[in-house]
Amino acid sequence: MIVDVHAHLTDERLHGRLGSVIASAKAAGVVRVVTCGVGPEDSLKALALRDDFVRVSLGIAPYDLRGYEEVIELIRRNSPVVDAVGEVGLDLYRGTREGFVEQRRVFSEFIALAKELDKPLVIHSRNAGRPAIEQLLSEGAERVVMHAYDGDVSAAKRAAGRGFRFSIPPRIATSDQKKALVRKLPLEALLIETDSPWLGPERTVVNEPKNAWFSVEWIARLKGINPDRVLEVTYRNALEVFGWSDLP
Repeated sequence: MIVDVHAHLTDERLHGRLGSVIASAKAAGVVRVVTCGVGPEDSLKALALRDDFVRVSLGIAPYDLRGYEEVIELIRRNSPVVDAVGEVGLDLYRGTREGFVEQRRVFSEFIALAKELDKPLVIHSRNAGRPAIEQLLSEGAERVVMHAYDGDVSAAKRAAGRGFRFSIPPRIATSDQKKALVRKLPLEALLIETDSPWLGPERTVVNEPKNAWFSVEWIARLKGINPDRVLEVTYRNALEVFGWSDLP
């Protein structure tokens, strides 16, 4: 019943052993993984993986916007098999304040594209959570996944009130910020992600979709509920935001 809404299966640490990675995920109860292509070349690799189990989102890193026009064209050309636009957004961790105006301009293009094609948006907002949420709200974004959100809880609560979802990675095991986020947001605003091969429960371990269970268990623990309830609600949330029917 677990949907991993954000991973990078094209990363060389996973791609070369993808069969075992997927088999382990399925054995752990994962029923679907959304793999994210970042940039033109990676997006083509992601599209090649799409099947019933692996779905695809396509985007660009806000701190390296080279080729973003090609990504937009790829999304348009492959719209029937692109499940989401992203990750896209804003980054003040690796980006510069001088480049922030350009980040915002390109972000607007992707927001408009998602609205035009009726696709959900997957948002990268490292060190830029509040401005990303403000821009999304002001430009009328609706189906939104805030991926690995690291911003303040007050902005997150406002976004959740407008229907945004926040996907929680296994890094919650060691992140006070993500624990606080889960405590303050309703279960109906949460999704499960791994960001594989990053954001695992331990920094030194290559993360995989099978580790989505860490997110489920931590959410259940912090909210004082049964893990089955977390599975039920986050599964339903994923279906709603991506516009899918029930999965096999």
